[in-house]
Amino acid sequence: VSQTEILGQLGRMVAASDLPVVVDADTGYGNVPSVIRTVQLFERAGASALQLEDQAFPKRCGHFDGHTLIEQGEMQAKIAAAVAARVDPNLLVIARTDARGVLGLDEALRRGHAYLEAGADALFVEAPQGVEEMARIGREFAGVPLLANIVEGGKTPPLPVDELHGLGFSIVLYANFLMRVMLHAGKDALTHLRTTGESASYADRMLSWQDRQSMFRLDDFGDTEDAFLSAWGAGS
Repeated sequence: VSQTEILGQLGRMVAASDLPVVVDADTGYGNVPSVIRTVQLFERAGASALQLEDQAFPKRCGHFDGHTLIEQGEMQAKIAAAVAARVDPNLLVIARTDARGVLGLDEALRRGHAYLEAGADALFVEAPQGVEEMARIGREFAGVPLLANIVEGGKTPPLPVDELHGLGFSIVLYANFLMRVMLHAGKDALTHLRTTGESASYADRMLSWQDRQSMFRLDDFGDTEDAFLSAWGAGS
């Protein structure tokens, strides 16, 4: 997925919600100048945090196999460039390493320390395998904001949030959860429609008409339109 596609989606999310948005910026979409441009564009679009990783471009999902890493020094340069490029010091730069699946946990920990040295605000050691590995990461980086990525069926155990916090993780991503739940619900709904040829009996498993209107603020838009039309003697 390209930088411009993510940037467009970020703009829509920021416009729809006041919640802080953590953006997966992948590899920064290129070299050091690309990282600088990515930080500038994403910060202006309203990102609260950016995640950058040490895979070679194009990257793979952290819970897949077959990753290729860039050199540690190149990733340190990218992190330092990202920190220098931000205008708001509150913009969080999260350094991610995928070294666990390529070179082992020891190398992932070593890289984690190097990325913090380069200026990263938080650390994401991707795809630890087992609770003991997660506990070791928490001990190794005690006091550092740590991110856990929970992918149901992936390499990392899907622990409850309170257990993750107890292991030292203060940020938890559920990157697939909503997408996969919605895909499952959509598949069930379309199977029902194909099998029965009707949707009325499925109404109790879908958002009500009124809730749908409310979610999209239809009344607010209607009131705004009426107010402007009324002010200029139109629409009567």
